[in-house]
Amino acid sequence: MDVYLDHGASTPVDRRVLDAMRPYFTEYYANASSLHSGGAEAANALAESRKTLADSINAKAEEIVFTSGGSESDNLAVKGVAYGLRDSGRHIITTGIEHPAVLETCRGLEREGFNVTYLPVDEEGFTDPNVLSESIKDDTILVSIIHGNNEIGTIQDLRALGEVCGDQDVVFHSDAVQSHTKTEVDVVKQGLGLASFSAHKIHGPKGVGALYVREDLKGSLRRQIDGGGHEYHLRAGTENVPGVVGYGKAVSLARKSHVKHMVRLRNKLADSLLELPDTMLNGPRGDRRLCNNVNVSFKHIEGESILLGLDAKGISVSTGSACSSKSLTPSHVLAAIGRRPEDSHGSIRFTLGRDNTWEEIDYVIVSVGEVVERLRWMSPFVG
Repeated sequence: MDVYLDHGASTPVDRRVLDAMRPYFTEYYANASSLHSGGAEAANALAESRKTLADSINAKAEEIVFTSGGSESDNLAVKGVAYGLRDSGRHIITTGIEHPAVLETCRGLEREGFNVTYLPVDEEGFTDPNVLSESIKDDTILVSIIHGNNEIGTIQDLRALGEVCGDQDVVFHSDAVQSHTKTEVDVVKQGLGLASFSAHKIHGPKGVGALYVREDLKGSLRRQIDGGGHEYHLRAGTENVPGVVGYGKAVSLARKSHVKHMVRLRNKLADSLLELPDTMLNGPRGDRRLCNNVNVSFKHIEGESILLGLDAKGISVSTGSACSSKSLTPSHVLAAIGRRPEDSHGSIRFTLGRDNTWEEIDYVIVSVGEVVERLRWMSPFVG
């Protein structure tokens, strides 16, 4: 049996998404900036998808800027504010559990003279709004805090964090790549000025994403790609019309029933794996965790060995974020929540999809038990 449990890294493109995209490769292929009827057809398709995405997060269509994916959206948000508002201040606040697209961008800005505060999190990965409030200074220009953590599934209380930023008049950005369509994203209720999204995490195509830019911030951001006046002068370059159409279709296909299904599968998988000896769940339980995320540390064995053992059984999982899973260094997220390096190295991330079945989860539970038992039998660290 082949079981794919790495949806946090990427999802299969829904066939209905592919069907929606096809005509824009071969029939409606014109440049959306062209003035003829073919260009108008492409522009209308962009507008429709822009509205679909905006409606899903309680935004205005003109506040959606299409990009090449979550990483570009994060870069545009963080660098855009940093360079655009640096005359007002050079202090940025983020956390120690961000996606590399935010962390590495912040580290790069530090080398350019910006001051970055990396907030701590508790043992479940949550950021304390009071700690955030105390960290804001007179020269703070941006707070960037991930919504649904890509490794351990922690869902931050953006509303509480957004209130802090609003009260102190600081721009609030969140990487919502993993959380969009899996839990509520409401940019108005949550006080967001900027938010990043990606299509390939929700059964859309790779190479397309979006950045929500609140209307009053458009003139403050400095764009990162110079050229024409595309995307409200914030992201130059001919738009990926087929990709954007596919993105809009993927958003329109998301259902609350998918979330409920994944929650039930997640709970069964987590509860069963935690019955194994010397096993720890990383991140919170319940509705403060992404519906599809199970991250478990298995003591005394290496996560890479578990991954390869499961792969031999047809099961695809990850040892952490797909963007850093090839690194041999311990997960920065697990380190931030207090896990020891040896426990971090034994962690596996299972990320479910809407099409996974009970039968598949039963197979995974049995297979993990067999692989873990065999590896521990071989381990010199088990007495």
